Amino acid sequence: MQLTSSEWKIISLLWEKPQTVMQLTKALQDETHWTKYTVIVLLKRMLEKNTVHYEMNGRTKVFYPSISRTEAELDEAEKTLSKAFKGSLPLMVSSLANNNKISDSEIDEI
Repeated sequence: MQLTSSEWKIISLLWEKPQTVMQLTKALQDETHWTKYTVIVLLKRMLEKNTVHYEMNGRTKVFYPSISRTEAELDEAEKTLSKAFKGSLPLMVSSLANNNKISDSEIDEI
């Protein structure tokens, strides 16, 4: 599964709690200026990818994540590692360390 940056914004909110289209739109309004129609299009795409699902609450759809945060983060990390660093974790850590993007204590922690 590959989430776009827009889909990450939505699923991050859904990991906090299930939400309706209007709740998502309101939560994202200041940052994105999306209308409810944009949120609906993104949710439809995410439904097709099976990354979210919904339950009916009366006439309202309440959306839930279908994937865990850990699953999505691991998938994203593996794709980045594979694409940018030929699958080599040491190469990635070395690159980050050599460009001062990671501290010595973070390297020790890894």
